[in-house]
Amino acid sequence: MGVSRFEGLIAWQKARGLAAAIYRLTSQDAFSRDFGLKDQIQRAAVSVMSNIAEGFERGGSAEFHQFLVIAKASCAELRAQLYVALDVGYIDQRQFDESMQQAEEVARLVGGLRASVKRQGTA
Repeated sequence: MGVSRFEGLIAWQKARGLAAAIYRLTSQDAFSRDFGLKDQIQRAAVSVMSNIAEGFERGGSAEFHQFLVIAKASCAELRAQLYVALDVGYIDQRQFDESMQQAEEVARLVGGLRASVKRQGTA
């Protein structure tokens, strides 16, 4: 892979940016007062970057692959929660579109990394 630290992975870097963006988004107005949805979407965002990091540090391709599966699923959870935020009026269409685009980019990167790790086989 050529990367010695998880911080060097583009997928992790983009997931970090996504988490920060979600925290900024959820600190606004009514969204900040909906503790259930706010906490859930923040946890999903943090889960994406955390699972990439944890899987990388496990040292084996099979384990890394499994953590990437979880990271991609957390990204899907986050995207589903963005629909809720849009539907109840916590975010507008522009915020939704920007956040969804960012989440979809992270999902593609995680998916590509997962495929690459799978091709390498178990370590």
